Amino acid sequence: MGRLFGTDGVRGVANVDLTAEMALGLSVAAAHVLAEAGTFEGHRPVAVVGRDPRASGEFLEAAVVAGLASAGVDVLRVGVLPTPAVAYLTGSLGADLGVMLSASHNAMPDNGVKFFARGGHKLADELEDRIEAIYDEHRTGAPWDRPTGAGVGRVRSYDEGFDRYVAHLIAVLPNRLDGMKIVLDEAHGAAARVSPEAFTRAGAEIVTIGAEPDGLNINDGCGSTHLGKLKAAVVEHGAALGIAHDGDADRCLAVDHTGEEIDGDQILAVLALAMKERGALRSDTVVATVMSNLGFKLAMERQGISLVQAAVGDRYVLEEMKQHGYALGGEQSGHVIILDHATTGDGTLTGLMLAARVAQSGRTLRELASVMERLPQVLINVPDVDRSRVASSADLAAAVGEAERELGATGRVLLRPSGTEPLVRVMVEAADIDQARSVAGRLADAVKSALG
Repeated sequence: MGRLFGTDGVRGVANVDLTAEMALGLSVAAAHVLAEAGTFEGHRPVAVVGRDPRASGEFLEAAVVAGLASAGVDVLRVGVLPTPAVAYLTGSLGADLGVMLSASHNAMPDNGVKFFARGGHKLADELEDRIEAIYDEHRTGAPWDRPTGAGVGRVRSYDEGFDRYVAHLIAVLPNRLDGMKIVLDEAHGAAARVSPEAFTRAGAEIVTIGAEPDGLNINDGCGSTHLGKLKAAVVEHGAALGIAHDGDADRCLAVDHTGEEIDGDQILAVLALAMKERGALRSDTVVATVMSNLGFKLAMERQGISLVQAAVGDRYVLEEMKQHGYALGGEQSGHVIILDHATTGDGTLTGLMLAARVAQSGRTLRELASVMERLPQVLINVPDVDRSRVASSADLAAAVGEAERELGATGRVLLRPSGTEPLVRVMVEAADIDQARSVAGRLADAVKSALG
């Protein structure tokens, strides 16, 4: 069996890949790894458990809660809340671990189990490996060490989690949003209650779409992966901007007053300048990934802000931020981490901070986002090649060198072997879209020739 944990927990089709039995077993294993220190310190370990609105989350939550309680962990069920809310509550309540049931932006049939350690932090690979090893050991027949009597965990609902999280969001805002009309697309997901409440408390006049989850409609033609409805609603209602979340609300994309998309790179640029102005951008540095648009890097250089690039994935952005004490990082997809106020990407917090910058500056989001120009970007997936030889092929290195010389300082080439499929991704940026397409096409042919 391959490694269960991917880049963001254990995920798959609910009741096929991710079953109730697996969710229960993983939770018991996680309790042994993440809650054992709490037991040794003389207090009963506590877990915070939340989920998005998927129908499958109901039975998976029951399995997770049963597993944790059977391992002697007291459980606080916070219900349907965003992933960053579960992370925040895990930290603020001093819990030993947190569990979120969600498949984020995936289609409704999928679901996932994501664990947080003390403080609300994502797990290091080493902790995931320990959980998986214990799970595999007991899945193949080794008995669990089960408490009895008063030693079993107790379960209760923690309805205060909603207000506690919203109050946190409002408390960290640098200014209010009074008088702003904002359209919110909640993707029929985990933020359907939280986000409207937070923006309303912050003073905004809101229009909501995608805010009626029924367990089956999450991410269905709405949210951050389908911006068409949000763009139309912003223009129709004459709103200052629109905010879109995904199913678990750990990401945020935006739409300006003209209906144009503002991606994660542009959001990072706007927030970086705002934080620098307030003296909150530590070391005047922002962390992004190697897939961030070259226009973002050039914009940050013009503004005297250093850019550190991490591997693709918000966990790698977060690792870089934590290691060096940086305050802001994120991805083009809209995962934005504001580390002073969140331990993970938080779409509602990001949207609030973006709107606050518009309100404080008196400028439109379109004007603010114009600090960076998105260079044309072409991505070609080259299948059925030996992705393991990307770094070692001399012919490919020569082709890349030739492309880089042609593009000069206003372009960029990136070859990335896929982590899950036998393909290589060719990404080219250039000032001119035709040049980007031409160079990308030639490099794709070079990949086929060198690695096919």
